[in-house]
Amino acid sequence: MRYEDSCVNEAFNEYADAHSSDEPLILQELFRETYLKMLNPRMISGKQQSHLLRFICRMKKPQRVLEIGTFSGYSAISMAMELPENGILFTIETNEEHQDIIEKYIRKAKLESKINLIIGDALNVIPSLNEKWDLVFMDGDKSEYDRYYDLIIDALNPGGIVLVDNVLWSGKVLIPSDVLHDESTRLIDAFNKRIAQDDRVEVMLLPLRDGILLIQKK
Repeated sequence: MRYEDSCVNEAFNEYADAHSSDEPLILQELFRETYLKMLNPRMISGKQQSHLLRFICRMKKPQRVLEIGTFSGYSAISMAMELPENGILFTIETNEEHQDIIEKYIRKAKLESKINLIIGDALNVIPSLNEKWDLVFMDGDKSEYDRYYDLIIDALNPGGIVLVDNVLWSGKVLIPSDVLHDESTRLIDAFNKRIAQDDRVEVMLLPLRDGILLIQKK
């Protein structure tokens, strides 16, 4: 199998974007600024994921949301826009250089009361929060997905949802040689297999952009 054959066709993504509703203007502005000013702007969640996150928040009405990996704040703002009156989103970002743009757009979106930004290592921060989660979005260090999951699964309320980003890893999980010889690919593939066998949860892998694992606790 060729690498390019294993990936979702970019034309498919463009077609999906063209036939989806536009994001709110504040998210469009943040998306543009992310691409203009930040390194590795492709790390931003993007339009399709924003719609998915906002749909889930509208349907689930979570009171406590955890995000691991804020980047420029696009996904955090997407979710916080749809939280119920007393809902709070805790978002953890390890890179303090991202703090200015995140806080700038939280203010512009008027979501200061909904988003609690924490700069630090999620592995240290999560145990200190002492919260029970209704929704978790994991988009941090891919090599730590197993440890993040172990930290949040017991604190996830029954019926709670976990979304895990980048689980197709640019299609590399479909290439046996990459699974064998590339450490990042091996870890993502092993994580996917582990969660699929976890009888505490129901799981569906969505082939949306770079793959999202949708997990619901029984």
